[in-house]
Amino acid sequence: MELLEERFELAAERVAQVVEEGLEVSTLEIGALESGTAGGSTQEAKNFDEYFRRMAAQLMLVNDNKSFLAEGGLQKASLEELGKRNQALYADVLPEHYETCFGNPTYAVKTLGEELGKLLSFLHVEIMACARFCYVGQLEDLVIREELFLEVYGAFADSIREEKKLPAPATIQQILYWFVSDYSDFGKQSVIDQMVVPGASATLRVLASADLSDLRYLYAYGQYVSENELQIADFLLKQPEETIATMADTYTEGYRIGFEVAGKDLSKKKTAELIFPIGFERMMKRAVENLKKIGLEAVARDQSWGYWYGGGSGFSTSPNRQYEFDHREDHALFVDKALRQRGLEVTRTAFEARKDLARGYAGPAVVETFGEKDFDPVFKPEAAKLTEEQNTEQVEYRMKMRQIQMEYINEEERSFTIIAFPLPEIREALPDASEETYGKFFEEIIRINTLNYKTYQNIQATMIAALDQADYCEVKGMNGNKTDLRVNLYKLTDPSKQSIFENCVADVNIPVGEVFTSPVLQGTNGILNVSRVFLSGLEYRDLSIRFEDGMIAEYSCSNFETEQENLDFIRDNVLFKHKTLPIGEFAIGTNTTAYTVARKYGVQAKLPILIAEKTGPHFAVGDTCYSHAEEVKVFNPDGKEIVARDNEKSILRKTDPSKAYFNCHTDITIPYNELGELTAVKANGERIPIILEGSFVLPGTEELNQAFLN
Repeated sequence: MELLEERFELAAERVAQVVEEGLEVSTLEIGALESGTAGGSTQEAKNFDEYFRRMAAQLMLVNDNKSFLAEGGLQKASLEELGKRNQALYADVLPEHYETCFGNPTYAVKTLGEELGKLLSFLHVEIMACARFCYVGQLEDLVIREELFLEVYGAFADSIREEKKLPAPATIQQILYWFVSDYSDFGKQSVIDQMVVPGASATLRVLASADLSDLRYLYAYGQYVSENELQIADFLLKQPEETIATMADTYTEGYRIGFEVAGKDLSKKKTAELIFPIGFERMMKRAVENLKKIGLEAVARDQSWGYWYGGGSGFSTSPNRQYEFDHREDHALFVDKALRQRGLEVTRTAFEARKDLARGYAGPAVVETFGEKDFDPVFKPEAAKLTEEQNTEQVEYRMKMRQIQMEYINEEERSFTIIAFPLPEIREALPDASEETYGKFFEEIIRINTLNYKTYQNIQATMIAALDQADYCEVKGMNGNKTDLRVNLYKLTDPSKQSIFENCVADVNIPVGEVFTSPVLQGTNGILNVSRVFLSGLEYRDLSIRFEDGMIAEYSCSNFETEQENLDFIRDNVLFKHKTLPIGEFAIGTNTTAYTVARKYGVQAKLPILIAEKTGPHFAVGDTCYSHAEEVKVFNPDGKEIVARDNEKSILRKTDPSKAYFNCHTDITIPYNELGELTAVKANGERIPIILEGSFVLPGTEELNQAFLN
């Protein structure tokens, strides 16, 4: 630690000098916007000087906050001062400043040239990550990025001084390449330690020490703090203990039941990974105690920007979702087979160092949020983008990474749970924006999350009894929905002991309300269409997917002006760069209460897929729900084994594992008001209607329509 502090002091001193010195661009040859090219100007050359001064100023701001924290600033400063410091740390990427931000690839390329602009825009992301590392005390992460900045700056300064021109883009690319390569072992070990080692998470350290009566704790994470985080923390602070207990107990009990229902031995596990947003600390403190009572200690991966980091716990409202979207493929700037191979090697080494702890990992328990303002991403030609060859290699790389993780964390022994709550920002979509209306809607979501699962279990058992007789199902849309699908089903050999569909209650996927299966791909054909849907926070308008023998053959949406932009959007974010995906799940959502609450408050489009998938039939593209655990027998409450756990792709794990899995699973729901028909069809042609014109018509399921009437 002493050596790290010395490195930091040296780096901080040099960074301060960069602000004063900048680059001696006056000595540059006119036309040196890109090394070895002509056609630039003195003004264009000065843009590089501005870039380094601004980035150095950003790091000085971070370093000032480090001193502020060391002097007890979090405890001494007012809430207002902490808010101003937080806003200043993230000001450069806020939407109102983004047009002239070097983190904006369009601006970077315009002012710094295509090659150097993209590379320096990537460096911008690494520098912006330093704010969080500073606040949570990840000194090595902070130091290596400040040193990286100084190395890149030095390459420019030396080239200008010695050769009177800018450095070659290849020189800067290699500096970034070796930064990623050299520190991969540190980065990967850090992430895996947070995942399986109790006490390694900065997020959980903040949670444990937080005084919830004092909202200043929100700034201890170093993340961007918006009104969402301030308001949800204040809102939950005002709730009675009974409400908080209901939220936390539903969450952790769902986690426990997930193991019980699947017949998995929870006593073999030691840790549960918490993934939660800033502002929900009151709920999460109780959740940590609940987990201790069932023998589990909480762990968490820390959310952060930066090459090795990403999704994790302690996340907050993004300061600018376009910024994140613009940089989603930055690794395209330097990734190659050698770097991917190093990534695989250091991941295996990191897991090997923690293999005993990894065996005790029980799986993630996730708290999601919803209700943020709509986000319409803009595709920018200046943003880094993977080539087709890189796409193919990236898909293979993700599969190999998953396989390594599975060697150390047995998928057949782990489970998960997910629950969702609305952010205060959803008030803009409610009938009025008052705190009272938001409070009532929040109560409705709690009610939905805690519906009596026995009622649904019995109704769904009736539905499954009918579906188990079917050879296939027909699903057709109405009210403009163009869905027309024939879904082929698994053929039972012993109906007295077997079932095609799982009776899903409130365990891993809260709230209650669906029956689902892995359809047979051969013979599953037609079009899936939905007028509007949010998937992983991104909106899709008029999304259509055509299946041939269960595989995606065509797809389209109407988000963008050009067909190519729409195709790229779906391929990147639904197909995850695969050329095609199978239909991995066919399900019927039965939570009509959730559907009617959403319509009452006018927030159907705001529902997260976790709740939305329960409000109509849905189809997942990608792996099945039983991915990597197909050999584990699963039973419905009536004792029948769910035998439709495989499809023609997943079964390839026995002969060619590289072709069995796609490592993605995205649910797409048709809401009841767009559903004309869902009918089970027997082998003899006899039809058993389940839903007609948005209402449940199968005898024994009519109670589900009561929510529509109420």
